[in-house]
Amino acid sequence: MRIALVASGDLRESANTTCWPAQKAMEDKLSAVLADMGHELWRAHPVKPEGHGFIASQREGMDVFSGIDPDMPLIVAEAVWQYSHHVLPGLTTHRGPILTLANWSGEFPGLVGMLNLNGSLTKAGLRYSTLWSRDFDDAFFLDGLAEWLRTGQITHDASHLRPYAPDQTSPEDRAIARDIADDMRERKVIMGVFDEGCMGMFNAIIPDELLIPLGVFKERLSQSALYHAAREVPEQEGRACYDWMRERGMTFHLGTDPATELTEDQVIDQCRMYIAAVRLADRFGCESIGIQYQQGLMDLWPASDLIEGMLNNDDRPDVARADGSVIREGQAIAHFNEVDECAGLDAMMIHRVQRALGQPVETTLHDLRWGDNDASGTVDDFVWVFEISGAAPPAHHPGGWNGSESLRQPAMFFPAGGGTLKGYARPGDIVWSRIFVEGVALHMDIGLGRALELPPEESERRSRATNYEWPIMHGVLTGISRDQMMGRHRANHIQVAYASDTAAAERAMLARAALAQELGISVTLCGV
Repeated sequence: MRIALVASGDLRESANTTCWPAQKAMEDKLSAVLADMGHELWRAHPVKPEGHGFIASQREGMDVFSGIDPDMPLIVAEAVWQYSHHVLPGLTTHRGPILTLANWSGEFPGLVGMLNLNGSLTKAGLRYSTLWSRDFDDAFFLDGLAEWLRTGQITHDASHLRPYAPDQTSPEDRAIARDIADDMRERKVIMGVFDEGCMGMFNAIIPDELLIPLGVFKERLSQSALYHAAREVPEQEGRACYDWMRERGMTFHLGTDPATELTEDQVIDQCRMYIAAVRLADRFGCESIGIQYQQGLMDLWPASDLIEGMLNNDDRPDVARADGSVIREGQAIAHFNEVDECAGLDAMMIHRVQRALGQPVETTLHDLRWGDNDASGTVDDFVWVFEISGAAPPAHHPGGWNGSESLRQPAMFFPAGGGTLKGYARPGDIVWSRIFVEGVALHMDIGLGRALELPPEESERRSRATNYEWPIMHGVLTGISRDQMMGRHRANHIQVAYASDTAAAERAMLARAALAQELGISVTLCGV
């Protein structure tokens, strides 16, 4: 049997050329495995003179699919981050069986890219199967591939899933959930969106008609407005914000070459944009905001990730209005990285429930980046690497600001530089969640877990195996195996929030499940 292969890539050519060797190595392994099974893998688009074989735009993807028999079995193979909209249009009219596949590696975010495509296919109502492997020779992978070749689909273990029932939440907490839901619907809530559709993430856009019944409305803002507002912030205000973080012990790893090193000027510009973002959120009454950055701003201004982590922290630099009053003093302004509106809705719900329960409100999304057994032997569990490009709040790090540091963002993704907000997440009980769109309706998966403290050498190994500049949470998910999580998860992102102990985490999980159900969101408990 002849099987078509496509590889969706980045919009940034620097990333495509840098990551191509890893993609080619994966494709070579896959081709050999299929050949041993008696099948031919046909690459449906050539390697380009630019030095890579990725589909690098939506139009290119449409043209590639016009040359593929729509009834052929097709594999979308990913060893890198990819822009789902490059291939989604073609996949919407493909009739043959579709398999999304990734290598199990932390080097480049292929697993993240595949999960984003899975979430996008789910939202689009398209049927697909999914598979992953470290070396493409393990029984799990070979059995799954054989099943797909034989039947056109793969069935993953879903025994960790169960629907939420209202009586699992105490009457007291159901009343809290009802009050929050009533307030959202009656007083209404605004989600500020600084340009949506970041990096082709179709799964990260919630249709307005699904938000309106919840009382949630989008304020569609332009990144050009944010850029202009940041330029209007005086440099001395940005410097005062920078000095505030340094006084609290945050470490900035500074150099002199802005092309490859973090400079003080870059950090001060990030602080100017932080101030502008707070003022714009206040001006438009936004309860949460999301900045796209990766298209448009990346060519104009240092990275937004430090800004995002600052916003997500209750303890953050004060920003004043023109009359001198402080905007939301001592309160985080929920920021959803990469304008993932599903994460933005979740973050607003977390803030309201956690405050009502007296639990920490600081939350962030992370990429479900990678995972491995603990090489140090500290724990026997499979330990995930939850990692994002810098938007984690300092409250998630031991010592807060004093336990956080900032390194220059990789030039491959961030040509204008800017610093991250790096730390290794403190140990503790967490609630994890994901809101997603399926069947033209909102759904929530939610569960419990633990953030672990691993020995420094193991933390270093994991950080070096991914993006060293970025914050990490060493996560263990309660009652869920690696493959169960991968087979179910409908997104590249996972939302996390701490609780004071295990009982408080369970209470917060069930209270948030009750709130979601009050709002009309279908809730699935995962692993608990």
